[in-house]
Amino acid sequence: MEAAKKVYDFLVEAKTFYLATVEGDQPRVRPYGAQLFYEGNLYLMAFGQTNATRQISNNQKAEICAFHGKTLRVECRLVEDGRAEVKKALVDAMPVLKGMLGENGENGVMYRVADATANFYQMMDLVETLKF
Repeated sequence: MEAAKKVYDFLVEAKTFYLATVEGDQPRVRPYGAQLFYEGNLYLMAFGQTNATRQISNNQKAEICAFHGKTLRVECRLVEDGRAEVKKALVDAMPVLKGMLGENGENGVMYRVADATANFYQMMDLVETLKF
């Protein structure tokens, strides 16, 4: 749990992070900014039916990259969690998203970050590895 929280805190501080998914044999990268720490897990949110959600449905492997004084790279799987309470927790934590996601987050898809290896780099040097 401590490792997931440390990664979550870093993503909050960075404000924007990049999520890489796979489409066939082609990587796809896009900026994100919606994350949640809930029940000891790190979650990411994607909007409804998008290319990203289709790609994750076909291949759960993903990478997250962010920079905030250090570089963070996370290799992981993204596991969909359809529970209403997780969606609601996100819009409660980030009320600015309610207009797009709905009052209870019903227009979003929540993914739990699983089987993660998070590497923190200072310039080119690996300074810390966390697993969760």
